Amino acid sequence: MIVRDLLPADLPVAAILLDQLGYALGEAEVRKRFERVRRAPDHLARVAEIEGRVVGLLHVFERPALEKPCEAVVQAIVVNARTRGAGVGAALMADAEAWARARGLRSVTLYTNIDRAPAHAFYEGLGYAKTGTSHLMRRGL
Repeated sequence: MIVRDLLPADLPVAAILLDQLGYALGEAEVRKRFERVRRAPDHLARVAEIEGRVVGLLHVFERPALEKPCEAVVQAIVVNARTRGAGVGAALMADAEAWARARGLRSVTLYTNIDRAPAHAFYEGLGYAKTGTSHLMRRGL
């Protein structure tokens, strides 16, 4: 398995993976969002590849804050449903942590839906701890 930068050629598979995560965006929308992420200086988009096949996707970014130390935030991580349990998610999280350490960050944070118990167990197995629950509030503009 290799973990490498997400490339434009990977976007059709990225759209499929994001759909498995619950975000049915379509390839054109994923391409548009990828271009913004790619231009953002404190963001990283990576994929995991096995035997030439993209099987996982990671998006992590550095978040500065006033009320707490700057941290890395895993915005999205997904492994193809057929490949889960093969270490792909762990490799992607290790990559996010290495990126954070290289930037001098002292923590990695992620948000996960309260209904994703298998994901919670996975993150806890990697040493992550639940620190609270929150409500997402959004207002369209």
